[in-house]
Amino acid sequence: MILHSLPMLQSELAVSLMLHKRALRLMGNRFEISVVAEDEAWANDRIGEAIAEIQRIEALLTTFNDHSQTNQINAQAGIAPVRVDREVFELIRRSLRISELTQGAFDITYGSIDKSLWNFDTTMTSLPDAETAKRMVRLINYRNVVLNEANSSVFLKEKGMRIGFGGIGKGYAAEMAKRLLLQKGVKSGIVNASGDLTAWGSQPNGTPWTIGVADPNAKNQPFSYLNISNVAVATSGNYEKYALIGGKKYSHTIDPKTGLPVSGIKSVTILSPNAEIADAMATPVTVMGVRVGLDLINQMQGMACIIIDDKDRIFTSKNIKIS
Repeated sequence: MILHSLPMLQSELAVSLMLHKRALRLMGNRFEISVVAEDEAWANDRIGEAIAEIQRIEALLTTFNDHSQTNQINAQAGIAPVRVDREVFELIRRSLRISELTQGAFDITYGSIDKSLWNFDTTMTSLPDAETAKRMVRLINYRNVVLNEANSSVFLKEKGMRIGFGGIGKGYAAEMAKRLLLQKGVKSGIVNASGDLTAWGSQPNGTPWTIGVADPNAKNQPFSYLNISNVAVATSGNYEKYALIGGKKYSHTIDPKTGLPVSGIKSVTILSPNAEIADAMATPVTVMGVRVGLDLINQMQGMACIIIDDKDRIFTSKNIKIS
């Protein structure tokens, strides 16, 4: 997702309001936090608090720290339940509901797919065979995540199972950072998590935020613009991360049922009131395909979707029109 700020109008309303922003790497992604405010020092303090909130969430969800709650759950897979913070428990519960809704196209137990199967970098020169992929996806099954409401514990039934929040974590972090900024009095701003963003309020000149929907054939060029406010947008596309094997591009989006890359879609953009939901729905719509994916989005209140297939055809949900 490409963010564009329109030139500021010289209105009395906007004279004292400025856009203050900071970018840094968090959760393995580039985050940019923008705050509209009169006072630069006040805005920078609020941005610092939002960064601390994202870092707090990263510590809970990361798989790069043996002591994180995520890795504690994974280490005890098939052995014993692990008691976690209520926040983590509820995020897992919501993730399982999305798995039910998407019939397993979204599944946080994807972590059992080893990097030896798919690297999606320049070292990958051949496809894994279908049998190897099928063997490795055996452990991907959201139904084998057992939640105990009474003590906020999580148990993975099978040894070797692993959960990960790559499909929902940065959207959740963006949503929590936005919530904190609103609580601190930030009336307008953006939290942009590597292209998945949530925007509220308006630009300093009082107009809505303008975002460009990235063209999957030229990722730094938008093919369309949207004016948004109080909306989250997330895009899943094969232009960001892929393997090029035998002259063919293979998307980093893996079908949890086969362990193999999905095909047929170049990008999916989801619009939703909530950044967590937008982030979580972009990947399963890619897995489900154009017809089934759009049918699902059309049944969900407040959701909209733009799909570009591998023939560069554009499809949209019923409640959105692009030019």
